[in-house]
Amino acid sequence: MLRSVLLLCAMSAIVLPAQTLTTLHSFNSLEGSEPDAALIQAADGNLFGTTSYGGVKSPGTGPTSGYGTVFEIATDGQLRTLYRFCSQINCEDGQFPSALVQATDGNFYGTTGSGGANACSNSPDCGTVFKLNPTGALTTIHSFNGTDGETPGSLIQASNGNLYGTTYSGGAYLEARVNSRNAGQSVEILGTDLLAQPVSASVASRPPSL
Repeated sequence: MLRSVLLLCAMSAIVLPAQTLTTLHSFNSLEGSEPDAALIQAADGNLFGTTSYGGVKSPGTGPTSGYGTVFEIATDGQLRTLYRFCSQINCEDGQFPSALVQATDGNFYGTTGSGGANACSNSPDCGTVFKLNPTGALTTIHSFNGTDGETPGSLIQASNGNLYGTTYSGGAYLEARVNSRNAGQSVEILGTDLLAQPVSASVASRPPSL
């Protein structure tokens, strides 16, 4: 029986069509570099993503010059850079974006691991939460300040419409914490510091992990 199964598997592998990899796009420094975050497919069928670096071409600084971009790419490889981070003074719009999520309102939401309007003890800037509309107009929803966390990761949208995420550090006891927000509203701390006390009297217990 074992011999028959192996033969069947071998025959199946032989008849499979050859797989072909197609490079849709090769980035240059103006478009961004190091597109590490996963792509998402938006409602219009196009793919959206971020690059960790790039977006600015400065002589002698190499391909990683710049602080990251948001891009849109069609399935035929046509790419459009929607936004270049650190376009605002003192990088208040953020630096080094993470992966995007398209919310039910049609806009894209994400975070930056650095930048923003506030300084933190562990890094020059604490990071941001941003909204980007499909035409590339960016709104900084929140700049972290350390007490509410710093260096945020990617967001998810829950069935109640809120966006949820975690920060790698920060909080009153310099531990990660869970945050939530409604579109247009300020960030609300839902959870507790992971090794400390509840953030407020209204929080009864630690939330489950994402």
